[in-house]
Amino acid sequence: MTKPIETWLTDMDGVLVHEEKVIPGAPEFIARLREAGRKFLVLTNNSIFTPRDLCARLRAAGIDVPESAIWTSALATAQFLNEQRPEGTAYVIGEAGMTTALHDVGYIMTSNAPDYVVLGETRTYSFEAITRAIQLIEAGARFIATNPDATGPSPAGSLPATGSVAALVTKATGVEPYFVGKPNPLMMRSALNKIEAHSETTVMIGDRMDTDVLSGLESGLRTFLVLSGSTRPGTVDRYPFRPTQVFSSIADIVPLVTQEATDE
Repeated sequence: MTKPIETWLTDMDGVLVHEEKVIPGAPEFIARLREAGRKFLVLTNNSIFTPRDLCARLRAAGIDVPESAIWTSALATAQFLNEQRPEGTAYVIGEAGMTTALHDVGYIMTSNAPDYVVLGETRTYSFEAITRAIQLIEAGARFIATNPDATGPSPAGSLPATGSVAALVTKATGVEPYFVGKPNPLMMRSALNKIEAHSETTVMIGDRMDTDVLSGLESGLRTFLVLSGSTRPGTVDRYPFRPTQVFSSIADIVPLVTQEATDE
């Protein structure tokens, strides 16, 4: 027998917002969760922004998400590194979301024999910085990347993302990075631990089969795929795994929050 849904995890881009514009039903979904007293987290592989930044961006779009309910690949990466090597050192290619998360766990940023090279998202990848990262990895630094996404969206089309730049570094060094963000189940487990949730009573909502649904599946969660983002209806059956349910958008999931709360 399927257990009731008690906690919710949801991707941000393609589920709640698209290019910073609200997706219909998203404000109502978050409001319904808060009214029902449901624990939830908004997850994103984007490591550029801090939770405070993302909170403000969502609020500007009309979605009221507390800063504490946002979990980024940068936070998951910082937590992972702190568990692996507390108070270590890192050479970081990334922006405030990544550097702030590492500072908050006591890491020191340095280009002098760091424990790790950490590659995150940025809109201004520097050839000089990438070259330095390659040299440090060749000298023995461990290679970490926040997520494997090859591209990111922009109004003009796709932008190279962390996965593409990581491939460049790997080609030059022969060293593969350890990706912390989705689809690594580590991202899901760290999110579940943050809100003290259990996999059997948690749902992951996402718009990508290869990250959101895959990581949810491998973490033992039910998965809801929405077709308002990256995944097109005709491509779902091409994957060797399936989501628990498929919805047109987050608006179709809003009634389920009320239903689950009423059924208790």
